[in-house]
Amino acid sequence: MNTRRDLLLGMGALGVAALGLHTAGRTRTGDRRLPNTLLQTHTGQTVRFYDDLVRDKVVAINMMYVACTGICPTATANLRQVYRLLGERVGRDVFLYSLSLQPELDSPEVLRDYAAQQGIGPGWLLLTGAPEELEQLRYSLGFYDPDPLLDADKNNHTGMLRIGNDRYRRWTMAAALASPRQILGTIEHVEA
Repeated sequence: MNTRRDLLLGMGALGVAALGLHTAGRTRTGDRRLPNTLLQTHTGQTVRFYDDLVRDKVVAINMMYVACTGICPTATANLRQVYRLLGERVGRDVFLYSLSLQPELDSPEVLRDYAAQQGIGPGWLLLTGAPEELEQLRYSLGFYDPDPLLDADKNNHTGMLRIGNDRYRRWTMAAALASPRQILGTIEHVEA
């Protein structure tokens, strides 16, 4: 049950998230704004980003890489708390996806080992693929810095989550380091 404090924190997070609200989905006529990039999961499956992972779903997406010593470990730990808060809804109503920023190093096997080490369960996929295609996907999701020099440095990557409901074309962003309840509030906002 939410306390008054949790509700106020959640409303504050939604207000911040609403500032970044914009459409990044596709129209029903097939005009895709999100690429249908071919990816490999940490479980060994080959999937298409849009068709298999996003179409008609509520998703929370972040960028990470296994060797990161900056924001990634903290963001992953935070997302584990969101995963726990979502409970049975993960993999059924809400899907979590972590895309590799270093696909040349993060093979499906490396991601599988990382998922086991981090306690990542069903409904949360770690994804890798061709470097140039993941780069295009990263840009299409808004995970970039407008300064090309900053953007090229993987240590400066954004600590954001792209959260969306493709069915209703509702998309926003939330800080990966926001409280897990605030992130959950943002997910529930686009889900409604």
